[in-house]
Amino acid sequence: MKKRIAFFQEDLGPGGIQKSLFNLLRNLDYDRVDAELFLFEEGCFFEGKLPDALKVHILPRPPRAYSFLPFRTARKLWKVSWDQYGEYDLAADFNSYQFACAAGTLGVRVKKRVMWIHNNVEIKLENEWKYRVLWHFFRGKFPLYDGFVPCSPALWEPFRRLSGRDDAEHRVIANYIDVSEIRRRQAEDADLPQPLGETVNFAALGKLCHQKGYDLMIPLFAACCRERPDLRLFIMGDGPDRAVLEQLAEQEAPGKIIFLGARRNPYAVLDRMDAFLSTSRYEGQPLNIEEAKVIGLPIYCSKNLEAYSEGLHGLEKEELKAAILAARKTPKHPDDLEEYNRRILESIYELTQ
Repeated sequence: MKKRIAFFQEDLGPGGIQKSLFNLLRNLDYDRVDAELFLFEEGCFFEGKLPDALKVHILPRPPRAYSFLPFRTARKLWKVSWDQYGEYDLAADFNSYQFACAAGTLGVRVKKRVMWIHNNVEIKLENEWKYRVLWHFFRGKFPLYDGFVPCSPALWEPFRRLSGRDDAEHRVIANYIDVSEIRRRQAEDADLPQPLGETVNFAALGKLCHQKGYDLMIPLFAACCRERPDLRLFIMGDGPDRAVLEQLAEQEAPGKIIFLGARRNPYAVLDRMDAFLSTSRYEGQPLNIEEAKVIGLPIYCSKNLEAYSEGLHGLEKEELKAAILAARKTPKHPDDLEEYNRRILESIYELTQ
């Protein structure tokens, strides 16, 4: 008999968490599982269609104020009938931040409840005051889960220590990468504002926010440009820091760092690049680096990111600068991530047992 899985996610807007779930749902074996997706906002940022076999439920979003109440209090106030959906073998809070996703995962009738962990919560608490506020109110939900799913090994220890769930089961499951979709779309028109033939072109991809460390990347790359005028950096993404970062780039390296905004098809841009660059302060498991591997780009990243991605080689600041200065156009070496993705799917199926 097929196992039933309920996934809870706030929305399918732009973001790494949303993209990793979108990829996973498109590649599950629906002959093995019956999956249902609960969302609290309609629409989907990503190109492509979710499988017909996937049932999607759009629920009303609870009042925002519930996120600023103790979790157990807010849960009692939100009157939702979950019995109509029957019993599941697994319910997954794929978001891990939002009240509604937790309340749904813990509200449906189910044999096992798990929560995904997408970030190093210790560093996130140090860096983001908004997250500290949310953590204060929602930490009461942690004892109610049967297990947790960090998307890289480095995430479990800080979460275990700060959540108090020393007794909890956990299984590391990385983000699924939709290789076939990347292959299909990388040949599309990239619509780039500058010619690429005479320059060595780096790509960066991700939300323009403090976590992603663009304020560290831009001065570093600008210093390299002053020694090598043929370098270019193309940044894909949007976010709260965009205006400040664009101003910084114009001051530090006018015309050398180009902001492309959020792209529905970042793979066409990556396919035309010569290298990929990341200087994130912290991650969960960087989806963008894995996607760059599929394209076959050399990865240039800061040393701290090694902990969040299997087989990644990072560099300290001065080493990274030297590597960028030495960069040349080289043949790409695409990776199909076949074994990587196979392990992810098998781990999902095993969670339902």
